[in-house]
Amino acid sequence: MKILENVALKELTTFKVGGRARYFCAVKNLGEVAVADAFASKQKWPLFVLGGGSNILIAGAGFSGLVLKMDILGVEFVEKKGDQVEVIVGAGENWDDLARLTVEKNLHGLENLSLIPGSVGAAPVQNIGAYGAEVAEVISFVEVFDRRISKVKILNKKACQFSYRDSVFKKPAGKNFIITRVGFLLKKSKKKMPFKTDYPDVQQWLVREKISEPTIVDIRRAIVEIRTKKLPNLAEVGTAGSFFKNPIITNTQFKKLKNLFPDLPSVVMGENKVKIFLAWILDKICELKGFSVGKVGLHENQPLVVVNFGGATAEEIKSFTKKIAAIVREKTGLVIEREVEYVG
Repeated sequence: MKILENVALKELTTFKVGGRARYFCAVKNLGEVAVADAFASKQKWPLFVLGGGSNILIAGAGFSGLVLKMDILGVEFVEKKGDQVEVIVGAGENWDDLARLTVEKNLHGLENLSLIPGSVGAAPVQNIGAYGAEVAEVISFVEVFDRRISKVKILNKKACQFSYRDSVFKKPAGKNFIITRVGFLLKKSKKKMPFKTDYPDVQQWLVREKISEPTIVDIRRAIVEIRTKKLPNLAEVGTAGSFFKNPIITNTQFKKLKNLFPDLPSVVMGENKVKIFLAWILDKICELKGFSVGKVGLHENQPLVVVNFGGATAEEIKSFTKKIAAIVREKTGLVIEREVEYVG
């Protein structure tokens, strides 16, 4: 393992913006994680763990400490009781490669999360979700290196404190954890599995393809085609995917908004919690689909996605998204939260 100086970070992120890391290293095993952490701690430098670079916005000034690129690989399949299989995966593995592999092995649980950019280690941090599924539903454990004690710990699902697009890893208690491996408890797929097909886009795809009893392969194919059609091509533009979270509000708040906007789509999330869809709000209420300022804009097919058309700075993207949040608040009274993490 080499510790490098003054390394450009721009091309290591999907937004294609950002400055340089004062120090940088790529780690391939737990021993290298420990060495890198000891180096940063001795120098009293901040440490940032970089995965696939898909949910971050790095400042133009870069990062003044050590950027640790997570490259721990490996996928292991462990047979469990009944039809369950535990899949143990290195944090540096590509997320969609894992989703594709589990579908190829006929394992149910990750198919709705197909084509989400990023690494496996980032999945529990954000509790990634799409088309009615969240990764927390199938995570069995998260292995971490605890920087406070310089030891490896195994966190069960409860310890991860999962909630909508949130986890312990985004809170002060989890900031000292470096995720090294993740365990997923999946099921061998059978006919008439309870696949999640409630989302209109998925239902429409199945009807169009004349599929009444979808297989796990059908579900992945549907998700991949839908996302490919809706989302920008990362080879052509920079983006971090969905920049904002869908708001979760109280029943009282929802009733007020529903009176004003009768067509507002929603999903009940539990007692006194309703999730409303920000893409619809940005499009139908704020009329912002395709809106742009300079080199930054909202994607023409999915307004939750902020796009760098080329040459935008992190500061310009930050300013643009603040403007979007201000418009939403003015039109609806909602204070929206970002999914993307600011670095530097």
